[in-house]
Amino acid sequence: MKKYRNKSPEEVIKLVTTEIIKRAIKLGKKKKRSVFISKTSGGKGTDVLTLNPKTDEGRINLEKFFTPIRRHYTFSGLGSPEEPNAIKWRILNLPFFRRILLVIQVGISFFLKGSPAKNKLYRWMGAHIGKGTEIMQMAWLDHFRPELIFIGENSLLGAYTQLTVHAYEGSGKFRYGIIEIGNNCTIGAGTGMGPIQIEDNSRTLPGTTLSPYFSIIKSGSVVGWDPPNVKEPKPENEKF
Repeated sequence: MKKYRNKSPEEVIKLVTTEIIKRAIKLGKKKKRSVFISKTSGGKGTDVLTLNPKTDEGRINLEKFFTPIRRHYTFSGLGSPEEPNAIKWRILNLPFFRRILLVIQVGISFFLKGSPAKNKLYRWMGAHIGKGTEIMQMAWLDHFRPELIFIGENSLLGAYTQLTVHAYEGSGKFRYGIIEIGNNCTIGAGTGMGPIQIEDNSRTLPGTTLSPYFSIIKSGSVVGWDPPNVKEPKPENEKF
């Protein structure tokens, strides 16, 4: 989407979080629930009513809340699905039309081969894809908030790679954050990751799981499981 283009990851997550806060205030009043936002997955939440950007006090509180800007946030207080006044977290995140559109776009991109046309589709969805990057078939980029995905130039995402910017934790609580992959990175087939920062010239081995175990992968790193220790038999003519 245009409003997220040419912006830093920090600027984008601030825009996204402000949008969700506005929807949380509206839905909270409608459902008569208190919705909270936290800077950590288990920290004490702040009532979104105190961060209302439509009021002078709320704007001041919101700027304080965003100082400094974090790379991930957590919303809670939505209630379990069986509660009559529960707020559905998917509805809180995005309006119905955009949710359906993104599902369709992701479904189409899932089967496309790595090509400039596929990158163009992802950019239209809101994801930030650098020049020369290739995204193989069956790779999945989260449709929760594609604008939170940043991939640099000349990087490769192998088949069946999964980039997930959000996690629903049950009982009306979900968290989300930025996935940032640098330039000249190779993400091995079947790699799974959540919010993370992968610096330039890094590589993951096939089948690697990066989340929630890593938050920053330093430049030039190679990440993956240790290869098995293979002990080859000695030739019969060797005694030692």
